[in-house]
Amino acid sequence: MQKPLIKNFINDHLLPLDIVFKDKKTPNRELPEHLHDRFELVYIYSGKGTFFLNQMLYEMNEGDLFIIPGNTVHQALPDSEFPITATAVYFDSQLIGHYSAGDSFTNRQVFERARKYKSYKLVVPAAMRPHLEDKLKQMHEELEQHEAGFRYAVQLHLNSLLISINRLILKESHPQLAASDIGPPWLLNILQHLDQFHTEQIAGLSYLAKHTSVSAAHLSRVFKQLTGMNITDYVNAKRISTAKELLLTTDLGIDTIAHNCGYESLPYFHKLFKKFTGVTPGVYRRKVMNEISFQLDN
Repeated sequence: MQKPLIKNFINDHLLPLDIVFKDKKTPNRELPEHLHDRFELVYIYSGKGTFFLNQMLYEMNEGDLFIIPGNTVHQALPDSEFPITATAVYFDSQLIGHYSAGDSFTNRQVFERARKYKSYKLVVPAAMRPHLEDKLKQMHEELEQHEAGFRYAVQLHLNSLLISINRLILKESHPQLAASDIGPPWLLNILQHLDQFHTEQIAGLSYLAKHTSVSAAHLSRVFKQLTGMNITDYVNAKRISTAKELLLTTDLGIDTIAHNCGYESLPYFHKLFKKFTGVTPGVYRRKVMNEISFQLDN
């Protein structure tokens, strides 16, 4: 199994946000598949490529914005002839939320909508692109210059940007978030199947080849080509994503969670979990729950 890269973030507890500004991405410079708890926005300035997100495959083009909820398996595959230039913003959910007790609006809506409908790509209208690009530039400059109040300024720019994105999506006259727009129907069928049944023991190459009536060799080759991952790696990433959710939303024991996620061997589950997250399941549960308690207390 190829070891997924654990995305490292700047350890600023007062501002849990990182930005990679106008970075040129080529196939040998892109991150391998990775899984982290931060929300993420990826905006494309130029270039072409493919973006694999959870169970969806998208083309990457100028003006595309990818909306990635935390704990979502994803990998970008830039084109070798037309490299991608993009800005990525990674931030903790504590930086966004409700604005007042009586207002139901929250900037989380765009991420909740993406997760609910499994649709993660927004084609930004040309008229809105300068505004979006300016907000990204302002956040980058504030982080670079570190002037008084820069953390507060970055948070204001982020929430202002998210308000604009939410308004764009919620307008009735505007198209909904884009659906998956690449890949053969049988592959999309496999991705949808694995999204539902990745914790089952039958989620293997032979079964999937029979399920879609294509050869195992062809299935494996096309899956790797279009997603950047082999099937075993993808199934494990999905299972660990589910395990992380169960650790934070239930009181189930770690052995039960391992079994519910398709692992009969508890040591193997521990080994895989640490590869994807950098910590053991028990440490992850305690660490995140302590962070949530700290945020609520403050």
